[in-house]
Amino acid sequence: MPKILIVGGGYAGFYTAWKLEKHLRKGEAEVMIVDPLPYMTYQPFLPEVAAGSIEARHSVVALRRHLKKTAVISAKVTGINHANKVATITPIAGEPYQQEYDQIVVTAGAVSRTFPIPGIADNAIGLKTIEEAVAIRDRLMSNFDKASMLPRGAARDRLLTVVVVGGGFAGIEVFAELRSFASSLIKSYPQITFEDTHFHLIEAMGRIMPEVSLKTSEWVLKDLAKRGANVHLDTQVTGAVDGNVELSTGEVIPTDLIIWTAGVMANPTVVRGGDLPVEERGRIRTRADLRVGTEDEIVEGAWAAGDVSAVPDLSGGGVGGYCVPNAQHAVRQAKLLAKNLVGVLRGELPHEYVHKNLGAVAGLGLYNGVFQSGNIALKGLVAWVAHRGYHGLAMPSWERKFRVVWGWWNNLWLGRDLVNLEAVQNPRYVFEEFAARPRPAAAVEAPKAAPAVEAPVKATVPS
Repeated sequence: MPKILIVGGGYAGFYTAWKLEKHLRKGEAEVMIVDPLPYMTYQPFLPEVAAGSIEARHSVVALRRHLKKTAVISAKVTGINHANKVATITPIAGEPYQQEYDQIVVTAGAVSRTFPIPGIADNAIGLKTIEEAVAIRDRLMSNFDKASMLPRGAARDRLLTVVVVGGGFAGIEVFAELRSFASSLIKSYPQITFEDTHFHLIEAMGRIMPEVSLKTSEWVLKDLAKRGANVHLDTQVTGAVDGNVELSTGEVIPTDLIIWTAGVMANPTVVRGGDLPVEERGRIRTRADLRVGTEDEIVEGAWAAGDVSAVPDLSGGGVGGYCVPNAQHAVRQAKLLAKNLVGVLRGELPHEYVHKNLGAVAGLGLYNGVFQSGNIALKGLVAWVAHRGYHGLAMPSWERKFRVVWGWWNNLWLGRDLVNLEAVQNPRYVFEEFAARPRPAAAVEAPKAAPAVEAPVKATVPS
């Protein structure tokens, strides 16, 4: 059977494998998917996970549960030699090995794009994984616990200050969700007032959310200002050593939580470790039919989709002529890729990917959101309902949809879950503190020396 190797288990990888299982006949091909993590993360839910509105496990999809006919390999692809159709697989346990294939699908996604700014690599945290979202939530709650025990002053202010870098959709959503979350936490901390909390968003451009109209983005800025948020436009971060965020304006913001959402880049481990063609922005050159190559040249047996690929946007709505890296494109590209791949195996011609962006929707905290589609803009509660409705339906599998919607329903009546599990990052601390340990071996005493015997003194008798 032909061997199909899928590199990456994110949106595009998971959906490609899921649809291949549907379209392939029994015995028509063998499908393998390689990813070091055993789940697909539904990234639009990460801001809500960080704000405690969605249970972390509900926003990921287990690969082994939903891919019944696909071999799931817990590993990284660290090299692609497509000339010989061999990939280097580096498993999470064991030695690297070579895997032959007939068709390769590169869907390795993207990672946070950072710049060599002093302190960012050591002090900031991204928002691309479920682990990062959980860590942000727990850090904010731990900081509230610590601040509630401190007198007013610089140390307390640092703990209650949050800085988000990047004013795109991801940055605005996590910024607004955390502002909403912090406001709800204040009710449980009588020692902390609303004025004690400080939220700063840093954006290098002169506006936020380029995906929506300028008028809509200005409404978002006003809405954030009403909630006590500080947005710094036309401002860059120049340093973050020891958590002191230095801005190009000369201002310094001491903080214990820096969240970096200023852009993404194609997964460099996969892109640089292979011989597939790469364009100037570091993405794999991909045709409109999702085969790797250019308009004039096809790399046979190689496919790509999602954030790691540069797919021409035939609808005319892309940036620089290419599809923007978002979930909307990744899912639709993956579905078409699966159909095209099966069609090519059967001697059919592939179809080109054409999709006009349906719009953008963002949650801005509980009961507040924004939606933009063409000239139609919705704001507030109705946009928030549209946001949850869209993403609730877009979540793959009925099993996961039910878990997410059930969680929303419970939160509607019970409120957010305020349990802080930051200690899970060091789960053995209590056990180690009280665990009995062997006593140190007693020192062997040196044998006591025998007492010295003095020579008898002879008395001298005078003659």
